[in-house]
Amino acid sequence: MPRSQETIDLLLTRRSAKALTMVEPGPDAAELQTILRIGTRVPDHGKLAPWRFVVFQGAARRAFGAILSAVYAKVQPNAGDDQIEFEANRFTRAPTVVAVISRVTPGIKIPEWEQLLSAGAVCQNMLVAATALGYGAQWLTEWYAFDPEIGRALGLKENERVAGFIYLGSEGAEKDERPRPELSEIVSVWSGKAK
Repeated sequence: MPRSQETIDLLLTRRSAKALTMVEPGPDAAELQTILRIGTRVPDHGKLAPWRFVVFQGAARRAFGAILSAVYAKVQPNAGDDQIEFEANRFTRAPTVVAVISRVTPGIKIPEWEQLLSAGAVCQNMLVAATALGYGAQWLTEWYAFDPEIGRALGLKENERVAGFIYLGSEGAEKDERPRPELSEIVSVWSGKAK
């Protein structure tokens, strides 16, 4: 494999965009296929493909927003109209939203933890792919990733859960760099002796 300084530079500078500031255009059909395909190029012990995708584009974003706002109004009965409207518009912030669904196969030799980590790696690969294609991307969960009624609306099975919602679109605002941990604070070298 040849060295790629461009890839290294992308990984050293990648930063999530904010869904709240995304604008059109989003990835076209071919670019979205590329992002999804790159998403699947992750470690997958046992070749289980322990993930799947649900794509929201066009009018489907507003239709799902109607579900989000109705469920939010039930779970937050004191929510104001502005909060309900915020939830209704949640998926319209970005041109494309992809739900990454983790699907664990229990009772096999592949640990469930590894299957869950694979779904997380899918989300990260999608962020990197979108950035490489010139788009902004943000990985969010928030309340709706964990709500059982939203899970039913997504068609989640008993062994499935939302790993994240990946928002994809053009960047409508500059991204600020945020502090990153110093390697000296998070890296240790094992001494060869048990503690």
